[in-house]
Amino acid sequence: MKRIGILTGGGDAPGLNAVIRAAVKTAINEYQCEVVGIRDGYDGFLDLENGSLPLDMAAVSGILARGGTILGAANRGNPYARKVIRDGKEITIDVSDEIVKGIERRKLDALLVLGGDGTLHIAHELALKGVPIIGVPKTIDNDIGGTEITFGFDTALNIATEALDRLHTTAESHHRVIAIELMGRDAGFIALNAGISGGADVILIPEIPFKFESVLKKIQSRNDQGRKFSLIAVSEGAKALGGEQVYSRQGDEVYVPRLGGVGQTVAEYIERSGFESRVTVLGHVQRGGTPTAFDRWLATRYGAAAVRLAARQGFDRMVALQCGEIVDLPLDEALAIPKRVNLQGDAMITARNIGISFGDE
Repeated sequence: MKRIGILTGGGDAPGLNAVIRAAVKTAINEYQCEVVGIRDGYDGFLDLENGSLPLDMAAVSGILARGGTILGAANRGNPYARKVIRDGKEITIDVSDEIVKGIERRKLDALLVLGGDGTLHIAHELALKGVPIIGVPKTIDNDIGGTEITFGFDTALNIATEALDRLHTTAESHHRVIAIELMGRDAGFIALNAGISGGADVILIPEIPFKFESVLKKIQSRNDQGRKFSLIAVSEGAKALGGEQVYSRQGDEVYVPRLGGVGQTVAEYIERSGFESRVTVLGHVQRGGTPTAFDRWLATRYGAAAVRLAARQGFDRMVALQCGEIVDLPLDEALAIPKRVNLQGDAMITARNIGISFGDE
């Protein structure tokens, strides 16, 4: 193994730089291997001159605690559906073969792909074309199968919990209902875990369609007991029973629909029912900033393990955390079933035990 590449795809997540740092240090220290960073996800392979940069010890010095990614990311960089202008018209084309050629030109013995569900699906498709791929699971949503946790999730969870703590005091002071809209497209892990940790009274997640009447019933019950405020943790992907997810922008074959607005919808319903309500959309605050100690620890273990897996030529596989240990498994197996909140799991049972409503009563 003489040269490996690293790219970061999809949305950014705290811990990306920690993975890069660990991978570079392991490659150089253990295998005397050259490391190349690919800029802006898969797009970097389309730019032979400026699409990559050498990664040595100096390049990764001081980046452990930095959020984001020093390589840049492109969450619209799907080589199988790339928008271009031809004869004055916008069309979608497949440039995956060009990506493969770009990888071959850089003479990579392995390519470490740090990404979420979409980025890793592309990685698997490229692996089927013969690219020596190693996957590293990254997403604040924690929705990738095969691993107990993805790096980035713990940081997002801590930020969301702190926000709930802060909203608690102002909601109580002004006797208001405050809804906080959190990320989590189709998986409610951030809303569920932060809601429990931050003392939410109602948690709305994509896995459980909610009824507005049930949400209102919980707030009314608290009010009748003399508790004149309530906190609602709402996953951006939550939807009402019989309804659809709320989008701020529709998507197409390249751009996924942009979720947003369900928190406002819930708050407006509560307001019309006679309770003063406010909404806070935490948004990209959850993605940015310094990663927690746990995310740095996990990301570092993932980065080193990914290089070791590459040295063993364990391609088309993904590193993962299972029972506290770093393991690896086939990418197609990890991606076969997206991870969702277990509605019969301990976390859900505990939340209901302590009186949290999921709007489904």
